[in-house]
Amino acid sequence: MKKETKAARVERIKREKDGLNVLDDLYRYAQSGETVDPEDIDRFKWYGLYTQNRSLQDANDTTQYFMLRVKLEGGALTLKQLEAVGNISVTYARGSADFTTRQDIQFHWIQIDDLPEIFAQLHAVGLSTQLAAGDCVRNVVCCPLNGIDADQTADVTTIVSQLNHEFRDNALFSNLPRKFKIGVCGCHKHCIGHEIQDLSFTAVALKHRGTLFSVAVGGGLGSNRRIADHIGYIGFHQTLEVAKAATELFRDHGNRDNRSKARLGHLIEQWGIQKFVTILENKLGFQLLQDDAPTITPYAQRTHFGIHQSTLNGESYIGCAVNSGTIGGNSLLELADILRTDEAQGIRVTPTQNFVVVGVSDDRTLSLAASLEAIGFSAFPSVFKARTLACTGLNFCKFAVSETKFLAQKIVNHLQEEFPDFSEPLSISVNGCPNSCAHPNIVDIGLVGCIVKEGNRRIGGFELLFYGHLEGEKSHFGIKNGIKVTPENAPYVIADLIREYQQNGSYSFKSFLQQKVS
Repeated sequence: MKKETKAARVERIKREKDGLNVLDDLYRYAQSGETVDPEDIDRFKWYGLYTQNRSLQDANDTTQYFMLRVKLEGGALTLKQLEAVGNISVTYARGSADFTTRQDIQFHWIQIDDLPEIFAQLHAVGLSTQLAAGDCVRNVVCCPLNGIDADQTADVTTIVSQLNHEFRDNALFSNLPRKFKIGVCGCHKHCIGHEIQDLSFTAVALKHRGTLFSVAVGGGLGSNRRIADHIGYIGFHQTLEVAKAATELFRDHGNRDNRSKARLGHLIEQWGIQKFVTILENKLGFQLLQDDAPTITPYAQRTHFGIHQSTLNGESYIGCAVNSGTIGGNSLLELADILRTDEAQGIRVTPTQNFVVVGVSDDRTLSLAASLEAIGFSAFPSVFKARTLACTGLNFCKFAVSETKFLAQKIVNHLQEEFPDFSEPLSISVNGCPNSCAHPNIVDIGLVGCIVKEGNRRIGGFELLFYGHLEGEKSHFGIKNGIKVTPENAPYVIADLIREYQQNGSYSFKSFLQQKVS
């Protein structure tokens, strides 16, 4: 009998029981204590659950722990929601909590037995884990300043809500060939990274046409590493229709035989962009308006740190940095207490693992910023802390070969100490494997997990990528330069690069990195 391939196994599992239908089984396992069917474990992803690496687990502890991801639609957490996720972290997740690049929050050390109570606590404050993972439409990313940024191109809050609502609990879109990532951008800084989304809508003010959405398709950073193609413009009222049609094309024609070639970008590569657009327009029954691709903000300028006045009278917002997205349960609870004391409304998580405090009275901004700084969240971060990303890493991820979170913090601390006056924008990503969860291909310096030699030993380390960049059609991915480092040496190698740049005479750090890979 022919051995079942990985892709065939996944497709069979999804056909036999949709991921949305595993919730009752999950409760049954929690209450009965029976051994979980491995195929149901795969379906658990549709409710945000992944099995956890055992690297930090005691040898005599046979418990199967999980990572649990919670969707934050619009990236938003109210004060009650902040308290809820903080309590879940402290009570059930050993204090773990990380923000993700899709504006979600995730925990580790979760046990099946605790899930009914965790889900009840999330439900009580309007949060859910449904479709936070799995072969489905993931959380729709957007600018955290929707509706409150005076410089925004458009307020897309309603559209983001409509898209999330359409795909939520919808069996028509719960069995896709792979994950499907949508972004909606009304931000004048283009902070969502539309270039790496499967499908994105970017608000653009066009001369003589008003404000429309630029539609881009086929972006990605994993096995489908490619910059999304701008395919035309649509009116805001057409967004949902285009999103559904594009997702249906992916559902019906995406590759289900090879999971490493199963993203929308792979389908576009197979068909060609013109064929994809033609089929999409035939399905829609109308043509996209054609005009030049929009001018896009460079990646280095896509930040929202600092204190800024909101569009709402008497209110401001404060953008804060979180070192590599790691926040922890105690800090979540401290943050909730501080915001309540200063009568702020809550936070919105950014696509770069940071957050913005919203609903701050103008007269409380400075005192609140000082309180946030005291617990490690800087409104005016160093250039190193501002844009350093990190994936889950070896401690919890089964794919990783290298630890990431603590190393990212070590790198930031070392560089801040060595270069306290360095002010040029610099982005770093620490990624524990080649899967690109922390976006190492689009930053100035990307660390990608690999096996390196240390004397006679082979250990988990990193290969460096230089000169990644996002800027619409000017985007390019990071380039390998032959440098491999051990985790211990990584902070010092990056510091040496900065010293070399300072002595080199290059007009910018980015141009210096370009020289290193030319």
